[in-house]
Amino acid sequence: MSEEYFKFIKGKKGIVRIVLNRPKLHNAFNDEMIKGLIKAFEDIENDKSLRLVTITGEGKSFCAGADLNWMKKMVNYSDEENYQDSLMLAKLFESINNCSLPVLAKVNGAALGGGTGVLAACDFALSAKSAVFGFTEVRLGLIPAVISPFVMAKIGESNARAWFLSGIRFDAFKAKEMGLVHEVCPLDSLDGEFEALVEKFLKAGPAAAREAKSLIKNVLSLEPKEATAFTCKTISRIRTSDEGQEGMQALLDKRPANWLDK
Repeated sequence: MSEEYFKFIKGKKGIVRIVLNRPKLHNAFNDEMIKGLIKAFEDIENDKSLRLVTITGEGKSFCAGADLNWMKKMVNYSDEENYQDSLMLAKLFESINNCSLPVLAKVNGAALGGGTGVLAACDFALSAKSAVFGFTEVRLGLIPAVISPFVMAKIGESNARAWFLSGIRFDAFKAKEMGLVHEVCPLDSLDGEFEALVEKFLKAGPAAAREAKSLIKNVLSLEPKEATAFTCKTISRIRTSDEGQEGMQALLDKRPANWLDK
């Protein structure tokens, strides 16, 4: 995939960095960018050496959502073409949301419309306090339909009613208050604080991090009795695994676990 749309950088310690790369368009996405990002997350799932994914935007914005010039062309699409196009967008958010690795967002600037969908699909978001947010679709005569399952899982129904219907923009502190982002810091310390955050996530056992993410997804989908059986079977399996045994032994030996040496 050309860096015209995003940068895909494999670094040390199994970290993949995705940088949305259309700064002149505030990193708005079109069909080519969406397809490329979906393929990137498929590649991530197929590479077992990887441990963590980060997402940010080039320039002053995180992501302004859909490219309006691309969206306007859809007036010439058939109903079925419009539907298939929307399914592709949903697949992008699902690819981020369902990634087996931790996905961390560095919110360097505005996250609007579909950009909040990208953000909501991530596991942790650190935002510059100067960033601005908004579900601005209604002010364009549209609605935040495709992103709604991912966003509402973070902010809940009450906040959805307040902000989906108005399209009002809000600051990083309000975004933190409603659960859209987790931490806020000054822009000039964003890079440093984000790298410190990445290092904290890497202290988790690689398999344990994947299992923890799977645990959350499964528990939320199960009835209470089913959840009890699932969680008990899961911890029984994990605590006898090589990584589980290594982690406990390392604590007893007062030494770093073997994955911290990598």
